[in-house]
Amino acid sequence: MAFQRSHRLNLLRLVVLLLIALAGIKFLFRDSFTLELHKHVSKDSGFWGDTGDIVQDVIPQSQVLELPAAKITALRQEPGQQVPRDVSATNMRLVHLDLKGAAPRVSYLEQVFPFLSQLGANGILIEYEDMFPFKGELEVLRSPYAYSEEDIERIQQLAEQHKLEVVPLVQTFGHVEFILKHEKYQHLREVERFPNSFNPHVPNTLALLKSVLAQVIEKHRRSTWIHIGADEVFHLGEGMDSKNWMSRNKGDVGTMFLKHIKEVLGFLSAQYWGLRVLMWDDMLRKISVGALRESGIAKLVSPVVWFYAPDFEAEQIGPFLTKYAESGFEAVWFASAFKGTTGPAQTWTPLSYHLKNHLSWLKVMQALPRLAPLRFQGIVLTGWQRYDHYSVLCELLPVGIPSLAICLQTLVNGGFTEEAKRKVLDVLGLESVQLEQSTCEGRGAFPGVEIYHMVEQVHGHLRESILKALEEESAIKGWFSPYHRKHHFGNPRNMESFGSKVLKLHEDWESFVRDLRAQLERVYFPDTVEEWVEENINPYLDQLRDLVRDYRAVIRLNGRPKAT
Repeated sequence: MAFQRSHRLNLLRLVVLLLIALAGIKFLFRDSFTLELHKHVSKDSGFWGDTGDIVQDVIPQSQVLELPAAKITALRQEPGQQVPRDVSATNMRLVHLDLKGAAPRVSYLEQVFPFLSQLGANGILIEYEDMFPFKGELEVLRSPYAYSEEDIERIQQLAEQHKLEVVPLVQTFGHVEFILKHEKYQHLREVERFPNSFNPHVPNTLALLKSVLAQVIEKHRRSTWIHIGADEVFHLGEGMDSKNWMSRNKGDVGTMFLKHIKEVLGFLSAQYWGLRVLMWDDMLRKISVGALRESGIAKLVSPVVWFYAPDFEAEQIGPFLTKYAESGFEAVWFASAFKGTTGPAQTWTPLSYHLKNHLSWLKVMQALPRLAPLRFQGIVLTGWQRYDHYSVLCELLPVGIPSLAICLQTLVNGGFTEEAKRKVLDVLGLESVQLEQSTCEGRGAFPGVEIYHMVEQVHGHLRESILKALEEESAIKGWFSPYHRKHHFGNPRNMESFGSKVLKLHEDWESFVRDLRAQLERVYFPDTVEEWVEENINPYLDQLRDLVRDYRAVIRLNGRPKAT
């Protein structure tokens, strides 16, 4: 009996050893296969990596990658620091809607929100400015085209329907031109001449901010986060009240900044228990660890570290993160950009530029554990519409959507992987995307695609075609110069040699502009349509219009003498 028990025990041990050996062999072959797969993909693709595991760093260089049903011009990838796939899978990916210019109609957001969710966003950061339906004493802040209270509710319902967290952004220190431009509030300016920043020493400043915050929060009861802005507080410390305060308190601009921010945070924590707060970090970068720790704001707010350059290393961000950890902050957010950071008058989004920015941020996410003991909570994909309240419009949202799709999928997949590329092309309904040329091929199936293609025509052909007609047509230079037009004379025989061409060019562009206006009006309010046309079409088309006007007037004169 004992022999049989011992025999069975030995057999069991043998079986266990065989299973362990088989598992080891399988493990070795699996690693071998994975390495061979990486080598194969690397040889045939501009990007390589198992879509579930590893993606390498990126070095900018164009390369056309053929896909089964499409192609995409990618950046070549070389071996380097590894970035794990979906490094922010459990974190927030907020898409920024900057409504200080070109605020879209709610009907357009109805199309955009499901698209954002499909591409991997799980929240939206809404910077309302004057598009919020302020009421009572604050009604003066409203744009004539501000959303209604029903619109605000509808936006939140749409977001909830598509599993998007809504985070309202209310500027509380700098970038408050939409408030301080009004005569009613000019006395709250830090510097009397400039409407950029609040004077933090006037009691009415905090009282006004409490009212603004209260109205916005009241209409966002579903939200668990609020962003208080606080970036680029230009001219702080230059006002007489600030100079006197620093003199009396032996303080500096940093401690003065923190005093105001702490008052804002104190109001929010006292009135809205559980509401979590974000703020841009740039003003904090200049303040000492000691001052930050002493202020106590680390317990009340999380910094959002923003950096929009295309190529940067984790080590460049490291000193800020180290400072924030030493100052008592426990969590951090990052902010990238999918549009609106390559020039205040930019009309066409450079795809490669913004992709590189997100690839750089992925490196920071991967390096965070060794840089600072901070918990990464999320990233904001900013899409600036104006540099400030007074600047011109930069890229319209429909123009930036391909970039947004690329950037979101890059974050979701831990790199611009094959999986990311296919998803982008599928969701956008495109045949190909040329990253370095910032162009897309195919009709497209994304919200506002008609505007995208028409703005592409304006960006690439309007100015060129008109200047070519005006400056390179020898017949115009020889027989219908500015001097001829000023004195209303010309030979019809010579004028007719270029007239039909000019009239046709004018007719084609006028027809195009009518169609573009119709498309813009579906998405935007009248003020946006007028501004965009005035800024981007009329400076060139008006030259052609003036030429056609003069041509028609002079040719009717049938070769009369020069007017004196």
